[in-house]
Formats: sequence, structure tokens, C-alpha cells
Amino acid sequence: MNVAPSAQDKALTRIAQKLFWWKNPSDALQDRIRFVAQVMTYGTWDDVQTTRAIFGDEAFRTVLQDPPAGVFDGPSWIYWHNVFGLRPVPELPKRKLC
Repeated sequence: MNVAPSAQDKALTRIAQKLFWWKNPSDALQDRIRFVAQVMTYGTWDDVQTTRAIFGDEAFRTVLQDPPAGVFDGPSWIYWHNVFGLRPVPELPKRKLC
């Protein structure tokens, strides 16, 4: 039996299509940490508000505690730490070459 996607599923898929143009939206949504980090850095105000309403602020805080390297830019990193009152703001996570 097929279940129709919910309004939330449709909204998240729309955001994933826009922010993860290089992959399938369902694949992008499998990694919630990366998805939320991408929204926090590249999403519009509406994308952010939709994602926060669906996943909650705790998902955003979790991303800041263990962010994927290479996603955040400096202004976004500082902004989100200030939004949640997380100080001092740590250094941006960096990618490591193996």
C-alpha cells in the first residue's frame, strides 16, 4: 500500500532538491545532521523556519555540537552560535586530508 507524502515530507523534499542539487532528495534527507547543516548555511529564511518547525531547535543545536566539516561558512557558524547563546564560538570545523 502506498502512503501519500505528508506536507512535511513535501516541504523537506523541496528544500533538499534546492540545497542538494547533486543528489537525490531522499538520499540527502537520510543524513539529518548534514541536511540541517546545509539548511543552516545555505537555506533561505523560509527553509530555515520550515526545517526548525519540523525537526526542532534541538536538531540545530546537535549540528553545532558535532558539525560536518566543510559545510559552514564563517558568518553562518557565528550566527547560529549566537542564536542559541553558545559562547565562546569555537573554530569552524575543518576537513582533514587523509
